[in-house]
Formats: sequence, C-alpha cells, structure tokens
Amino acid sequence: MQYFLLFSLFMSCSGSIAIKSDRAVATVDHSEWTILLQKHVDTVGNVDYGGFAKDRQLLQAYLSKLAKNPISERASRNERLAYYINLYNAGTIELILDHYPLKSIKDISRPWGKEMIPIGDKRYSLGDIEHKILRKMKEPRIHFAINCASYSCPQLLNKAFTAATMEMQLTQAAQNFINDPKRNTLETNTAALSEIFRWFKKDFTQNGPLRSYINLYADSPLEPQVKITYRNYDWSLNEAK
Repeated sequence: MQYFLLFSLFMSCSGSIAIKSDRAVATVDHSEWTILLQKHVDTVGNVDYGGFAKDRQLLQAYLSKLAKNPISERASRNERLAYYINLYNAGTIELILDHYPLKSIKDISRPWGKEMIPIGDKRYSLGDIEHKILRKMKEPRIHFAINCASYSCPQLLNKAFTAATMEMQLTQAAQNFINDPKRNTLETNTAALSEIFRWFKKDFTQNGPLRSYINLYADSPLEPQVKITYRNYDWSLNEAK
C-alpha cells in the first residue's frame, strides 16, 4: 500500500520529465553494466550485493558515464528505453549498497523519492525515472524490466538492455514474469497475479481487459470468465543465498 500511495503521488504531478543538456547523446554503450551483471547476478535474478560492493567503483563509473551522457530526446525510442531501464536498475543497486546490509529496500526511508541519480546537471529519484519518464513512453513491459531489489519483483536480467535487442528482451521479460509460478499463478478460470498488475492496471489495459494482456504472453491462456486475485508482495531483498 505504501508503494501504491507513493507512485500515485508521483503520477499526480502533471507532465513528463524532459532531459535537456548540451551533452545529450543519441547512443550509449552499456557493456560495462553487462559485465557487472554477468559477474554478480545469477540466471534467475538473485543478486550478490557483497560482490557488487567490491566492484562499487565500477558501478559508480558506469552511473557517472550515464550522468555525463544524457540520452537525447531525439534518440530512438529503444535507445531511450535502454538508457533509462539500465539507469533505474543500476541506480537501485547503488541505493541498496548505500544502506547494505539490510533485509528490504523498504527499510530505507523514501527509497523511490530520494533524488540520488544525476543526469546532466540535475538529480532525479527512482520514482521520477519510473513514473515520469519510462511510464510516459507507453510501454507496459517496462514493469517487467525494471527491478526493485525484492523477491516479488521481476527478475533482474544479467545482461544490460540495448536498443538492438530491446524488443526481444522486453518480450522475454514479460514471458518470464507472467509464467513464473513464484510471481503469478495462472489457471484457466482463476488467476492469482502479482500486485504489479493491480498497481499499474491502467498501463496494462490501454487496449483491452487485463486478461487479454496476460494472454499475450501466458503459456496457459485465461478464459473470459477468469476470476483474478492478487498475491501478497514479498519485499525481501533479492539477495543470492
């Protein structure tokens, strides 16, 4: 509920954020982020935060590169998606390391409201990036791509998002999340869904009912009369054991 109220507050602000800078670029290389992810995130999204802590200078160097090279508003949609998805995920790791060790991101005061991510000459919060930039791009699959450092979140992929592979990666992320029995239980006439589908229902129902959106990626399609409930969200840190 706290999370729902928080993003509702963000969305009550009108308009989206326009990043303007004389240093804005059309493309950014995210290979450093892939190297870190491959090293410290396993194939199911569990994160070795202790390992990230040892490589924190490399993480901060990557975040600094993004800060110094804002993506241009004229860059392709996929380039902008890659920039902000990777920035959100790397920024979340950095936020966790600021307070590590901890049991949950919700142990941090205002984790999505802290203006701790520089882009150009300004600073933004994770909430700004999610609600005022990524959601304004009208791509619901971003909810399966960004990771909030919790077990019920979509898994953190161990490879950076790139413009060239964006469509494939977003589709795979949607399929992985929707068909993951730890996050969603899909049966013909009943469905126990992640609360992500309740919190952001508006994003998923732009072109039809929620059931129809789920069926785009579900291995077992839901019937029209399906009864939908929502599962409790596990905010425990998605840490590798």
